Amino acid sequence: MDPEEPRNVGIVVKDLGLDHIVVTSVDRDDLPDGGSNHFAKTVFWIKALSPAIRVEVLIPDFKGDRNALETVVRSGIHVLNHNVETVPRLYKKVRPGSVYQRSLAVLKAAKEMRPDVLTKSGLMLGVGETLDEVMTTLSDLRGHDCDIVTIGQYLQPSLDQLPVDRYVTPEEFRELKTKAEKLGFRHVESGPLVRSSYHAWSHAS
Repeated sequence: MDPEEPRNVGIVVKDLGLDHIVVTSVDRDDLPDGGSNHFAKTVFWIKALSPAIRVEVLIPDFKGDRNALETVVRSGIHVLNHNVETVPRLYKKVRPGSVYQRSLAVLKAAKEMRPDVLTKSGLMLGVGETLDEVMTTLSDLRGHDCDIVTIGQYLQPSLDQLPVDRYVTPEEFRELKTKAEKLGFRHVESGPLVRSSYHAWSHAS
């Protein structure tokens, strides 16, 4: 890792005059702390140079390490985002190496550590899930104190990746938004083009 990256990110954010930033990374399971201290240092520099900014982090599950999670949660963030990505039945196919219950536990633990932090997760549709499975997953997220959810269409990045099972219609996305809102989410983004950072500033205002 570049030890100067956290400060350099803070400088760029200040120069751009942003009021909301989403910070993410590749998984760093090769590091003892999963990269959590690097996240925290980046948040520190962003907030030091732009005190009024809202910082959202999109994190891995840190393999369930609560100390790593707490390092990020207490770093000054406004939103903690960790995506479950898909329904539990499809985890081995879509998220090999990840654990559905562990992802839910990350969201729950973040809220327990800092009740004021907003928690957020996302689903990508079109990989073989059923509507009932999606609703069960959304219910699970609410049951683990998730505040915000994003629901979008999976697109195949390359021929080496998982193929698209089907394209979900805009009407289905609208229906899911209505149903998710009834579950009590603070904010729901649902549509073909929705991604984790889609309209992120509006979720936390």
